[in-house]
Amino acid sequence: MSDLFDAYPYATRYAVQRALPDVGRDPDQVLAELREMATEEDAVWEQGQCSGTMYCGDHEHYGVLNEAFGMFSHSNALQRDMCPSATRFEGEIIAMALDLMHAEAVTGTTPAGMVTGGGSGSILQAVLAHRDRARATKGIDRPSMVRPDTAHPAFAKAAHLFGLELRTVPVDPDTTVVDPQAMADAIDESTVVIVGSAGNYPYGTIDPIADLGQVALEHDTALHVDACLGGFILPFGEELGYDIPPFDFRVPGVSTISADTHKYGYGLKGSSTVLFRDKETRNASYFLVPEWSGGKYYSPGLEGSRSVGLLAATWTSLVTTGRDGYRAHAKDIFATSAAMQEVVRSHPELRLLGDPTFLFAFTSDEFDIYHVADAMKEHGWRFNGLQYPNALHLAVTRPQTQPGVVERFGRDLAAALAYAKEQTQPPASAAIYGGVPGGLTSDGAEFIGAVMTELLDAQQTVPEP
Repeated sequence: MSDLFDAYPYATRYAVQRALPDVGRDPDQVLAELREMATEEDAVWEQGQCSGTMYCGDHEHYGVLNEAFGMFSHSNALQRDMCPSATRFEGEIIAMALDLMHAEAVTGTTPAGMVTGGGSGSILQAVLAHRDRARATKGIDRPSMVRPDTAHPAFAKAAHLFGLELRTVPVDPDTTVVDPQAMADAIDESTVVIVGSAGNYPYGTIDPIADLGQVALEHDTALHVDACLGGFILPFGEELGYDIPPFDFRVPGVSTISADTHKYGYGLKGSSTVLFRDKETRNASYFLVPEWSGGKYYSPGLEGSRSVGLLAATWTSLVTTGRDGYRAHAKDIFATSAAMQEVVRSHPELRLLGDPTFLFAFTSDEFDIYHVADAMKEHGWRFNGLQYPNALHLAVTRPQTQPGVVERFGRDLAAALAYAKEQTQPPASAAIYGGVPGGLTSDGAEFIGAVMTELLDAQQTVPEP
């Protein structure tokens, strides 16, 4: 594991817990230890050199959310008789998200929503709802799903977990968005949902949602729009006059939308929304066990017990930021992204992919772009690595809008290009979702699968003594 990253940087600094301590430790000592780790890890992103991940980066804002979380952290959202605050928080989070996604445009049915534990949870919940709704109303018992190859891996996870055939359609390599006709050609009578992104994770580009909506209507299937990444920034980009095509419930044929409150909604990690044009589709995924000996059990989604603290913190983020705050942050982010894109365009050996928005991706036809990642890492930058083709992306967040970050990006990128042009050996970096670890140079599927398994093992194992 040492050639990938240091999985256990604290093993030599703090005692490794291999079992419950016989005697509980002093809370002050524990908190001091945690404070040291948190301070060091915050330093990784505070200078604005980390792609995505820390979408807010405002410690004052985090302090407010932490206080809200702390008041309700011990409360269980499953027990509404004891914790009616959960109903206020959850209902109003959903209402605010529906308003942002123009639910007022929906006629003939009642829009609804659900709060989940993250983007993957929202995607899983939407796919499950469409599967069960199609089973109940159309008798489809061998369902399929059609998605662009840029769609988030959570759709593959949903297909795996819920027994759907997954059909993947390539995107145009120049535009990085999917062709609606190619999506239509992959649909048959078993298809319960098709997918579009606003924007997709690799390139930040927006699939032609209006056209996909027409495809969905013509084939009597559902369309899920994955706006986990863009849902809480693209609407404000549109308000600012950027060319953001409609992707929400204004578009006929859009059935469900996922939008993460823990990304550009600036909430704490572990919260997202999934929104439904039709309440009956949401209700299809409710889980009810009325005959259990422990009492009548019911839950709205995949999760059971949940901390009301996350609901309180998410609600607090939305209401304290407000439309004016989100619009102001979006203005800074779009402007910063545009300035960084100009830096990339100033180098003829680099090529931007697609038509970027707040997130941009670039590659090179002259050398392996991962050499650039290697060099930029030495300057403290953390890009996200892409593959097919090899590329790097930077999801611009509020930390990048600090003074001096764009200029630092320009200087460090120029030095990284000079380094990349001189290299004759393979780069150390590779494409891993969420970062660019070093040490992966083989394309063998068996090897890569083994390494990915090892990475997951390492995250859940204490170091050897």
